[in-house]
Amino acid sequence: MTKFTPENCRIFVAADTPHLDTAMSIAGAVNKKGAGLKLGLEFFNSQGPGGVRTISEECRDLPIFLDLKYYDIPNTVTSAIRAVLAVTKPAYLNVHASGGFTMMQDAKKACGKDTKLLAVTALTSFDEDAFEKAGYNGPIANIVEKQARLAQDAGLDGVVCSAHEIEKLREVCGKDFILMVPGIRPEGQDTQDQKRVMTPNKAIELGASHLVIGRPITQAPDPAEALQNICQTL
Repeated sequence: MTKFTPENCRIFVAADTPHLDTAMSIAGAVNKKGAGLKLGLEFFNSQGPGGVRTISEECRDLPIFLDLKYYDIPNTVTSAIRAVLAVTKPAYLNVHASGGFTMMQDAKKACGKDTKLLAVTALTSFDEDAFEKAGYNGPIANIVEKQARLAQDAGLDGVVCSAHEIEKLREVCGKDFILMVPGIRPEGQDTQDQKRVMTPNKAIELGASHLVIGRPITQAPDPAEALQNICQTL
């Protein structure tokens, strides 16, 4: 039987729920099927690190991406990371690249060897107009490239970026730099609140390491079947 490691899981299924039983159901549906599980702020604020540990203990081979997007002064972020990792050991954790070099470097040191750290670049809910209004000076692609280079210089393992930045980041950051890509929608699916989106197979072709897919799988009548159907297109 294939052992699914963080590296060979192409898809992380987003369990965007505050409820432990719902997250457990999603985890059970995708466990040992070539996918990992993404748990974010909604779940973490409701269930805490203990909820993450419960899922990890129930689904021991399921890689978890803990999507908490830490963004604060370096000391606060590193203390928060140590507090989480004292309870549970996700495969991936993330911080905002906007926190700067020192914050990212210190956060990476706090992660140790078992948890890889990613930097969040521009959220996939941004389009160019909203990005400018938020105070950023320059096109999204240019800012994301600068953030990715900074994250790599700080020793991080990769970034979270939209599919529209994959090709350039793969070119400038190399083949081993992890590109975790949300905003993925199968052909014909509603993009909902996502602005910079792409289909799964196209994102993988461009060089994405992992895809984050939520509602097209979790809201399907049969999440396991929906996952399998997407995997077959990759």
